[in-house]
Amino acid sequence: MARSQVNPEYFVNRELGLLAFNRRVLAQAEDERVPLLERLKFLCIFSSNMDEFFEVRVAGVKEQIRFQSSHTGADGLLPKQAFARISQEAHALVEKQYSILNEQVLPKLAEHDIRFLRRGSWNDTQREWIREYFFRELMPILTPIGLDPAHPFPRVLNKSLNFAVELEGKDAFGRNSGVAIVQAPRALPRVIRLPQSIAGCDYGFVFLSSILHAHVDELFSGMQVKGCYQFRVTRDSDLTLDDEDTKDLRIALQGELSHRQYGDGVRLEVADSCPAEMSSFLLGQFGLSTEDLYQVNGLVNLVRLMQIPDSVERPDLKYPPYKSSQPKELSKQPDIFKAIRKQDILLHHPFQSFSPVVEFIRQAAADPQVLAIKQTFYRTSSDSTLMQSLIEAAQRGKEVTVVVELFARFDEEANINWAAKLEQAGAHVIYGVVGHKTHAKMAMVVRRDDDKLRRYVHLSTGNYHPRTARIYTDFGLLTCHEEIGTDVNDVFAQLTGLGKASKLKHLWQSPFTLHQRLIKAINNEAEIAKAGKKAHIIAKMNSLLDADVIRALYDASSAGVQIDLLVRGVCALKPGIPGVSDNITVRSIVGRFLEHTRIFYFYNDRAEDVYLSSADWMYRNFFRRIEVCFPLLDGKVKKRVMQEGLLPYLKDNLNAWEMQPDGSFKPRFSRRGLGFSAQEQLMLQHGVSVLPEIAPTPRE
Repeated sequence: MARSQVNPEYFVNRELGLLAFNRRVLAQAEDERVPLLERLKFLCIFSSNMDEFFEVRVAGVKEQIRFQSSHTGADGLLPKQAFARISQEAHALVEKQYSILNEQVLPKLAEHDIRFLRRGSWNDTQREWIREYFFRELMPILTPIGLDPAHPFPRVLNKSLNFAVELEGKDAFGRNSGVAIVQAPRALPRVIRLPQSIAGCDYGFVFLSSILHAHVDELFSGMQVKGCYQFRVTRDSDLTLDDEDTKDLRIALQGELSHRQYGDGVRLEVADSCPAEMSSFLLGQFGLSTEDLYQVNGLVNLVRLMQIPDSVERPDLKYPPYKSSQPKELSKQPDIFKAIRKQDILLHHPFQSFSPVVEFIRQAAADPQVLAIKQTFYRTSSDSTLMQSLIEAAQRGKEVTVVVELFARFDEEANINWAAKLEQAGAHVIYGVVGHKTHAKMAMVVRRDDDKLRRYVHLSTGNYHPRTARIYTDFGLLTCHEEIGTDVNDVFAQLTGLGKASKLKHLWQSPFTLHQRLIKAINNEAEIAKAGKKAHIIAKMNSLLDADVIRALYDASSAGVQIDLLVRGVCALKPGIPGVSDNITVRSIVGRFLEHTRIFYFYNDRAEDVYLSSADWMYRNFFRRIEVCFPLLDGKVKKRVMQEGLLPYLKDNLNAWEMQPDGSFKPRFSRRGLGFSAQEQLMLQHGVSVLPEIAPTPRE
């Protein structure tokens, strides 16, 4: 299959693949089967995703263009070519987003007495209440800045809401400035709820931007306001540190975080009422071109509408509430260590509660027989009970070692704060390995059981984050398998000490063995197929981008291996190409929960090997991160992962999208009978209430 190694037509561009994923997210907001307030949430999630896309991915492409890079990925696109296609697709998506908001979601919310009151519709009572709010809450903290030689264009924070005000006339000092900038205070909500008696409906909201628009003339006494235009700039938010010159990562990173708010501009959003002259002026201030301008029909900061569903008490317009179940292995055994000694315990979040993980560390912190606790943290909550338990364990004199990844994007500040608290409590805090993010999800407890020390281990596909565990699908394994414990201990030794990488018995580890072992497993399946035997690979992950792995999959497909891929996000591989990927299918599941599980299945001549991992199939995960991939050695656990993590998703015809040979996605739905949702099935299976099954409808 030599052609797959050189033909760029066999690969999807990463940035365009991410936009394709965001298109699938946006489709949730358009899907009438999704409860109305959840559709509004999906619009906000789309906005948040696009913010990060510009802050990181587009910023990187623009930097390549700035340095005149001629580097191409496997897709063969030069940075300028990629940017042109990114810009075209992103503009189309944003236009679609506001169309869904204005033509579908907002009118339907109004039908349910949830209204967003625009300036032109305010009655006298509403206008008076809003005026009082402006003078009471807004006016005292606004700082209008008139532009002149003594007042240059202000430093505008990343993603902040701002207003460009067009003026005419002279001020008290005789200055004649045509433009002023007003920055909306970050401390104030972007949407304000009016009292029900004032609103005239159950839920009446007014945008902060509308309040400021209506009263902006109060800020410029004696001058004529000719126009007021909201705008928002998105900046490059990647952090870079010189590893060689850095003596203390935490101190160096703290210094860098403040600069993130003022990185190079990559996108300018303005209201569509903003005239061309003002848009050009703003673009010039941020060093941007017309391709970077996004004129929108409504708010420029839709992410802030995320507060609305939580503030509206309408359960009928939201997903039905659910409660995660407890694993039966722990329901009658409060001693978690005794339960783990009896058998391996598999946790499937959010269908099963995350509380056993919290309890695992809590009991370890309180148990006098526990001597040491070691754990990695990539992302966690600011009020993490896990971190509190580790602090208490250290205060009780236990050996506590925590590997905190300081470069977990957009969670750096929270991780820095936890690192400081852990150190103050006496824990050993390690920042991993310079140049490699510690992305592995591992916790190890060393406990004295009778006359021997035993290692208890938790390995997971997801973060130690109790909140996201309620909305991300992930598997976690609690085990005291001796060889697994030895492997995990060796990985911790690499992270905290110095020395050569030891040979692990069961775990595949990045950056040392995961890539080669994975390709070896794929090639092995190809050899089995060539021998005329059944060969099958099923893999579930967030992203598939590594060119070497894709080539190996193409070769395996050509050899006759059936390959079923479940890739939530970007997939650079193209299925169904004649002679290249005929035997490969790619599906993406986008539903109520964010699919985050990484599962790798190899039929392996009836051995049926199943692995769970923290790693996606990307170059960064294979070579620039510390990752682990662990086998399921217990037959019952392996079978359950197949029955819950893979097979239902291959059957899904309600939330699944099928990738086409050209790299596009089409919704997969049954034209006959009832549809099947893997997520709803798993909620039912674990005793959680869900919406009734409904017939699927096309989403295009």
